[in-house]
Amino acid sequence: MSSGTEHEDRFRRVYAVNFEALLAYAMRRVEQPEDAADVVAETFLVAWRRSREMPPEAEARLWLHGVARRVLANHHRGGARRGRLGDRLRQRFRAAVAVDPGSEVPERLTVRAALARLNEVDREVLMLTFWEGLEPREVAVVLQVSPAAVRTRLSRARARLRDLIGDDLDPPGHVLDVMAVRAPEEGR
Repeated sequence: MSSGTEHEDRFRRVYAVNFEALLAYAMRRVEQPEDAADVVAETFLVAWRRSREMPPEAEARLWLHGVARRVLANHHRGGARRGRLGDRLRQRFRAAVAVDPGSEVPERLTVRAALARLNEVDREVLMLTFWEGLEPREVAVVLQVSPAAVRTRLSRARARLRDLIGDDLDPPGHVLDVMAVRAPEEGR
């Protein structure tokens, strides 16, 4: 029998004798059963890689528990890091999510319906300008047209939207407030 085969046979015996005990050890120390399985798998991976350092089979149980203890510590530190990262990402997401002006206006469905009736270019010019907050020169880059063309299209698109919605300014929070915001000024 070769030393490689003897090595594999020894590992298989150590695995068979200690698997259930290590799984129970890990299950008592993690919240999810899947995590316990991962801890045991990682423990035996370390044992395989460092099997030349593993003590004789009678003492291997304690050595494996030591390895599992370190794997668990890494698992818990990783979980804490993932939790902190998740918190930071949620905070950034909340800060980065722009409020859709249409959601703040009672007649937002009317605005959306009117926008849907506009042609694609008019709708895009309005949305890029007012909802995304882009200046005409920036809209021009997005649409690959000149800033002058954007200003002209913006003026026409606002007039078409006004025709679709109406311009009765009596009710508070009228939908025109959404689109009647001054377009950003820029130097010509």
